[in-house]
Amino acid sequence: MRLKSHRIAVLVAEGVEDLEFYVPFMRLQEEGAEVVAAGLDTRPVRGKNGLKIQPTATIASLEANNLLGVVIPGGWAPDKLRRHKAATDLVRDMDHAGRIVASICHGGWVPISAGIVRGRRATGSTGIRDDLVNAGATWVDVPAFREGNQVWGRVVADIPDFCRELVAALVEAATRS
Repeated sequence: MRLKSHRIAVLVAEGVEDLEFYVPFMRLQEEGAEVVAAGLDTRPVRGKNGLKIQPTATIASLEANNLLGVVIPGGWAPDKLRRHKAATDLVRDMDHAGRIVASICHGGWVPISAGIVRGRRATGSTGIRDDLVNAGATWVDVPAFREGNQVWGRVVADIPDFCRELVAALVEAATRS
């Protein structure tokens, strides 16, 4: 229960990678966090593999100063999310406030569009490697790691490593707040 009384948002849209949403979501709940599924609206979305996800908040309703962290799962959802100012503004605000911004797989598209990867190490699906490099990041091909307040994970197979880094980063941030 190391994250009790801390609020963390997980961003969702149609086509989110189901496991990259549900596993971190439940792992953070295990730690006592209030975990919010945040969508562009509150209509249910279907994951890439067909699982239903019910957003409990809109991204536009969230504020960085009320969150300890934000998690951006992969799948096709990040390509939709990055087109919306509310999503990129929230991620940029979280980063500028030094709060945890975590991305796995194609989730890195949102930090790219938020303009927060230049000069930092990053990873994700090899499908976004060129995008990260072109946005000024240094590509690192490892399962998961932290770069300051950012947590990066590669792909579904790396979810355990990603969750370990994510929880450790959030627990450290919680002790500072």
